[in-house]
Amino acid sequence: MACIISSSSSLVSSELLPTRLTRSTGYDKFASLSWISSFPSMNLSINSFTHHPAPTLNKGCFIQAAWTRRSRGELAKRPNRKSWKQRTDMYMKPFLLNVFFSKRFIHAKVMHRATSKVISVATTNSKDLRNSLPSLTDDNACRIIGKLIAERSKDADVYALSFEPRKDERIEGKLGIVLDTIKENGIIFA
Repeated sequence: MACIISSSSSLVSSELLPTRLTRSTGYDKFASLSWISSFPSMNLSINSFTHHPAPTLNKGCFIQAAWTRRSRGELAKRPNRKSWKQRTDMYMKPFLLNVFFSKRFIHAKVMHRATSKVISVATTNSKDLRNSLPSLTDDNACRIIGKLIAERSKDADVYALSFEPRKDERIEGKLGIVLDTIKENGIIFA
């Protein structure tokens, strides 16, 4: 399509207008594509100009800009859209360490994120540790849990783990002891 201005005498050059090629199969194709062909055609004549009080824009002639940021309306339509990190972390750091401290026991497990399969588990509530440890929540119990998780993860051919602390959780105290013991036994934290 092209913008055509016509008056009593034709002023439009034929080289600006795209021409159609018709093949033997009946397929139409434009022979030349120029910037002028991206505009819709308007037929104007010199005699038809009238003074309009408020000029109106033909919205078909202008290319609308696309926004790269999501608008608030789009955010409200799809509130559960995950970020790039949330979508790729499952595959980049597949094994996740989860440590839970209750008042009486310490639980630790390693899970595969994509399949939710538990790779290794250690807890002070197990029979062998419950009867042999003097305290099930002290620093010595934390070291034993870290050592057991490291050994059982190596047996399952897992040598790299990731740990994501919860909101407002600091890696210190008992949690720090468990993580340091796992590192000392040859497991890498990615």
